[in-house]
Amino acid sequence: MTEFATLLQQAGWPVAEAAVKLGYSEGHVYRWKRGEESPREGVLRLLRQEVGARQSELPKGDFTFIDLFAGIGGLRRAMEHADGRCVFTSEWDKFAQTTYHANFPDNRPIEGDIRGIAAEDIPAHDVLVAGFPCQPFSIAGVSKLNALKRQHGFLNETQGTLFFDVLRILLHHRPAAFLLENVKNLKSHDRGRTFAVIRRKLEDELGYKLHTRVIDAAHFVPQHRERIVMVGFREDVPFSFDDMVIPPRGHRRMRDILHPEDGSESPEGHFTCGPDAAVDARYTLTDKLWAYLQGYAAKHRAKGNGFGFGLVDGDSIARTLSARYYKDGSEILVRQGEGRNPRRLTPRECARLMGYKDSFRIPVSDTQAYRQFGNSVAVPVFAEVARLMRPHILELCRTKAASLEKVG
Repeated sequence: MTEFATLLQQAGWPVAEAAVKLGYSEGHVYRWKRGEESPREGVLRLLRQEVGARQSELPKGDFTFIDLFAGIGGLRRAMEHADGRCVFTSEWDKFAQTTYHANFPDNRPIEGDIRGIAAEDIPAHDVLVAGFPCQPFSIAGVSKLNALKRQHGFLNETQGTLFFDVLRILLHHRPAAFLLENVKNLKSHDRGRTFAVIRRKLEDELGYKLHTRVIDAAHFVPQHRERIVMVGFREDVPFSFDDMVIPPRGHRRMRDILHPEDGSESPEGHFTCGPDAAVDARYTLTDKLWAYLQGYAAKHRAKGNGFGFGLVDGDSIARTLSARYYKDGSEILVRQGEGRNPRRLTPRECARLMGYKDSFRIPVSDTQAYRQFGNSVAVPVFAEVARLMRPHILELCRTKAASLEKVG
């Protein structure tokens, strides 16, 4: 990576924003980024100043946490709302890394595949945070494993899954708490056996006190999105999900996240344009795609299936935004009035639908942005969970510090 490309990533500037701030065309920026041309020293100096300014913005934090399978940093945003400070990040996808770098000013290198990182090389931390992918667990009888001279228990049942990496880091560092997220179906996967293994590993073998709750993000954003939230503490603390402040379901509707198209917001990139900041025509479905989706839905209705597209207007709560949204946008299509084909959400609207503020930078292509927001957590849900966790984290940190002081 060229020095320019590295500084651009650390500064968090998308190409369009960099072109405006540096006073050059986007073509120049792309060529500098690819190393086809060399920028002037003044350009590099300006970028170095921006990077230095971002470093000075680092939050202090009342406790530390690590961000595993970080994506674009949704869980990090949540923990920072509770005054946590991130000390380590792992995310393998290079496009997600670009977005993460653009939005968090610490400029630390983002580590790649967590499977290649030794637990002892990860900084000490108070909280482990992970939206881990859950692959199927293979559970075999101990007698069979003994006969095959293979390990059982802790190592065997989770070997080859990314959840194993969460466990080994918890085992090594013994942080005060953890916050894990996954799809709702984790609890019912393999007739409940997968989740039984997870619970046993965390509670019986690692000794953490586990609390779980399935929460629908529709209480916080206008989207039906059920996820299982797993909170664990090293000691028994009076934590309860019942203490969450959960707004009424549907108190926010799609009108709260859709572009108003009335000039009340400024145009942004290619998402919106003109004096009214109208949504760009590229997001409207072509006649061919719209005809295909209607025909597909009609075919499945005739078979008694519920497959089809989802149309929304300002009063709606949307279906779950998925990582496949870039393909046709069929799960959430916005009505545009009589005689007009519906449109996809813009990436900015997707960001809002996941609870990200408009200050959140989107430095990647639309395709990558749709994937990233579809894979993200709904930030306000986990910000509320983090708020609830905070006093118990701080108490466990104080207890640990006091015990270390006595030993010393």
